[in-house]
Amino acid sequence: MQDWTDEIRPAGLPRRIAAAGKLVGFLGLTLPLMPVQAVLVRLSPRAARRLPHWYHRRVCRLLGVKLRVEGTLEPGVPVLLLSNHVSWLDIPVISAAAPVSFVAKKEVSTWPFVSWLAKLQRTVFVDRKRRTSVGDTANEMIERLAMGDALVLFAEGTSSDGARVLPFKTSLVAAAKPTRGAGAEAPAGAVVQTLAIVYTHMHGLPFGRADRPLVGWYGDMELGGHVWDLLMGGPIEVTVRLGPPVPLDEFANRKALARHAEDHVRAEVVELLRGGWAQQNKP
Repeated sequence: MQDWTDEIRPAGLPRRIAAAGKLVGFLGLTLPLMPVQAVLVRLSPRAARRLPHWYHRRVCRLLGVKLRVEGTLEPGVPVLLLSNHVSWLDIPVISAAAPVSFVAKKEVSTWPFVSWLAKLQRTVFVDRKRRTSVGDTANEMIERLAMGDALVLFAEGTSSDGARVLPFKTSLVAAAKPTRGAGAEAPAGAVVQTLAIVYTHMHGLPFGRADRPLVGWYGDMELGGHVWDLLMGGPIEVTVRLGPPVPLDEFANRKALARHAEDHVRAEVVELLRGGWAQQNKP
């Protein structure tokens, strides 16, 4: 029979206290800013893009996330970012890297508390169960791009353990690259950039495959428990690498766009993972 003292062993109690402190700090930062952002969404779209970027940089600092950004977001033009997806932590990390909004599955709009944060960051929701919704999503995405927004689309359609890149789904990319003549056309000057996100270190040590579930949120993992475990974890290092801009008009169709983005993101993820492996295996 397990002794109750196992629950308060010295090695675990400080981590729980630290995790609780992070949670309190997160709520103390977030709750006062939610009504501010709600007002900005209505009155100042430009400020509504900037505040989440500022906010998420502080969230990452609070959570002990050390962020390295390689590449830059193309300024002054509509940008669509096609990215791999590892964890719920991708949202604050990518938002800290650049002022962006996200394209998310419709189910996120029903999650307690998370849905409020997503809506305040002006997330575009897509109903993947209804093919007819793709046209509506495309129109909304194109409208947002025309406003100068940068939109992030997780083109795998789900998250992974971060050690690989899943095939990009052309059905999701269809909302960004609709068939010519379908009524929705990307705004002039719109570009595509790839985004590779790789979690590289924890406590200064490279992630091994066995460590990936500590940060990767996938399969049937329960969100609350995963968040708590990560809060109790050590400092995390993550790299976000932005690819060069390519005019959206250069892609003949959604398949060409998905193939380009998938190949580029996979190559970047492999390179970043190999860099961590090489560091781990230095002689």
